[in-house]
Amino acid sequence: MIVKQRIVVGLSGGVDSAVSAWLLKQQGHEVIGIFMKNWEDDDNDEYCSTKQDFIDAAAVADVIGIELEHVNFAGDYKDRVFSEFLREYKAGRTPNPDVLCNAEIKFKAFLDHAMRLGAEKIATGHYARVRSTVGSYQLLKGVDPAKDQSYFLHRLTQAQLAKTVFPIGEVHKTEIRKMALEIGLPNAKKKDSTGICFIGERPFREFLNKYIDSQPGPIKDDKGRVIGEHMGLSFYTLGQRQGLKIGGLKEPGAQRGGGDHEPWFVAKKDVSTRTLYVVRGHDHPWLYSTALKAIDASWTNPQRMKKLGPSQFGSKTRYRQPDALCHWLPESTDQYALNVRFDEPQWAVTPGQSIVLYDGEVCLGGAIIDSTTPFEAP
Repeated sequence: MIVKQRIVVGLSGGVDSAVSAWLLKQQGHEVIGIFMKNWEDDDNDEYCSTKQDFIDAAAVADVIGIELEHVNFAGDYKDRVFSEFLREYKAGRTPNPDVLCNAEIKFKAFLDHAMRLGAEKIATGHYARVRSTVGSYQLLKGVDPAKDQSYFLHRLTQAQLAKTVFPIGEVHKTEIRKMALEIGLPNAKKKDSTGICFIGERPFREFLNKYIDSQPGPIKDDKGRVIGEHMGLSFYTLGQRQGLKIGGLKEPGAQRGGGDHEPWFVAKKDVSTRTLYVVRGHDHPWLYSTALKAIDASWTNPQRMKKLGPSQFGSKTRYRQPDALCHWLPESTDQYALNVRFDEPQWAVTPGQSIVLYDGEVCLGGAIIDSTTPFEAP
């Protein structure tokens, strides 16, 4: 039997949050919709979809028959998410703002606002699940493996999980689209949003140029030869293939790890010399790591992790990556740092991104990748 509750739903204008709100309303809950405005520096820009998203959210609320409130979290977002995003890029790392946005905005600022409205729970359109166990809560993967978003939610705490429901966590995306059409939701065929919310569909380099000064430097291959010039280390990420603007080398002969005609990939960034290292071929050994050190660890259930101790778990170092077996060991001198050793070398493990640990379908939490141990050192 479902206990009727007042639940505040984050309506983004997309189909996933729309169906989430409809499902909760069908279950008899008192549902209130909130549209979160998280960015306003250039919301009149051609790439920003905030206005259309709000129109879509309002149309959905009208069809479902719920109230919709427009709340501006742009100040919180700039202070808690965007400032960290810029700091990491300036340091030559590649941050994941969606992870921080969930922890700091959607499940903190938004949660606090919902509680002030008298909500008992909040809900979002994420593909994940929350399971209540004896005395604690578990964050579980969504049942649709192609859409599971637990990776982005791994920093949620017990207090946040206790107040959160994910109505579509048990449903596959194809069913969500089908339900939206049957319900008659106006955004049933709306394309899923991609990329980072404050960048939208604009070219990434164009956006960063507004906030980060370009510091060009040499592009070198695995033999130390200068083969081009980059526009600034901040604009590149490990494993990147597109936008390097380097052609073939004039010297004949195949290079280790890839032939003359294989594509170039970013393999390393040396901030001290502003050097970008690239290699030929997806399987070049410089692109693989056997271990990493991570910092700023956050566990969904810290007490459980203390009991588990050093163990073997599944891990993801990027979204939609298949779970990779690893062994983890907490740092003896820093409770928020950990060392991870992979059973098999992993491709393009990137400082600034998150490593997330799993025990089967249970997301345990994760940390920010600080450094890696390459399969073969540059």
